Amino acid sequence: MHSRMSREELHASLSLASLIALRMLGLFLILPVFAVDAPHLAGGDNRLLVGIALGAYGLTQAMLQIPFGVASDRYGRKRVIVLGLVLFAIGGFIAAWATDIHWTIVGRAVQGAGAISAAIVAFVADTTRDEHRTKAMAIIGSTVGLMFAVSLVAAPALYRVVGMPGIFELTAILALAAIVVVVKVVPPETAHQHDPSREVAPAKLREVAANPELLRLNFGVFTLHAVQMAMFVVVPHALIAVGGLPVTEHWKVYLPALLASFVLMLPAILGVERRGQLKSLFLGSIVLLALVQVGFVEFGTRLAWLVALLVAFFVAFNILEATLPSLVSRIAPPSARGAALGIYNTTQSFGLFAGGALGGFLAQHYGDAGVHAFSAVLAAAWVLAALAMRVPPPTASRTIPIGQVDDPERLRAALARVNGVREAIVIPERGVAHLKVTPGWDERSVERLVRGGT
Repeated sequence: MHSRMSREELHASLSLASLIALRMLGLFLILPVFAVDAPHLAGGDNRLLVGIALGAYGLTQAMLQIPFGVASDRYGRKRVIVLGLVLFAIGGFIAAWATDIHWTIVGRAVQGAGAISAAIVAFVADTTRDEHRTKAMAIIGSTVGLMFAVSLVAAPALYRVVGMPGIFELTAILALAAIVVVVKVVPPETAHQHDPSREVAPAKLREVAANPELLRLNFGVFTLHAVQMAMFVVVPHALIAVGGLPVTEHWKVYLPALLASFVLMLPAILGVERRGQLKSLFLGSIVLLALVQVGFVEFGTRLAWLVALLVAFFVAFNILEATLPSLVSRIAPPSARGAALGIYNTTQSFGLFAGGALGGFLAQHYGDAGVHAFSAVLAAAWVLAALAMRVPPPTASRTIPIGQVDDPERLRAALARVNGVREAIVIPERGVAHLKVTPGWDERSVERLVRGGT
């Protein structure tokens, strides 16, 4: 088993992470300031509409993630990614020029139509070996967490300089910059990504959608982002009401809280999978997420408690954001990885919409405590769902020489059925078969099949 990522894997992971960074920074810059700025828009004093504006992005994401994910399996990742970034930029400009909350909702919905998360994460999975995929997904997940952190600190300062319209325009410019990254920096797609065998039949899509392990993870990502969005309907107001801090000063809370969370998080993540403790860390982070919401209900009227609870939230959020997509990519069938990640990102997007809309509704009718109580119940339900989760065993890559093969697809199917073989790709023109195998795989059966050229 290889101990280090190859240069190609590292290049692919970092370039795609930079793409995620540009897009997610544009998304997250809205969260810390929009709820406070919205009353300046016509109709923006309605907290339900504010929540819908925050979550509208997630609704159109949810509608298009599966089609975009399947399209990326069939037509290639890069084409889908560029199309999505163009839509994201258009929506940013619409929101920037909006004069009432309804046009802001339209702009956010168009932004969400650029549903490229599944294609990006599937691209990462395509370009990394299984034994390094958790590292690659951790890079992506950590990038999301880092952009969330940067946005919390940078948004108040940007708001003071360019205002809310300027921040929306910046999100559009960042999306256009991301297109340049796709064309110039992201490595080319490998040839086998366009193989007809990778096309997803409806039966395979139904199988992926009904997989119990994937269902648990999909509910998890729904919960994580519903809680995140609901929190930021009310947290900026709480910092003003409890701490007496204007929105332009909120970075003084977010920055130390984020730095502390990274210090606390790193020891927990480093080497946890190697020691076989991934499930314990995963469950512990969900429990922490639920306890944080209870803490906001009980102690959210004191600034010191607000800061401590934000630290704990960032620890849980960043750990879960890094581990969830890695688990999905390892469990999903290789031929339907883009579709599986499309379903995953669909539920993530529904979480963004539900968190914004329900957070706005609850804040309007039941106050901040109602928002946090809803979030605590949702996180507790996730704990119960995750208790029975099975973490897939680690895998390694093997390249097996093969002789002349009369029927490559038949050989591939036979190899894929061997005990311990997670994935098989037969390349007859190169005389090799690439396998992804788990510990204890049946090497002798593989050798017999290869010698027979079945």
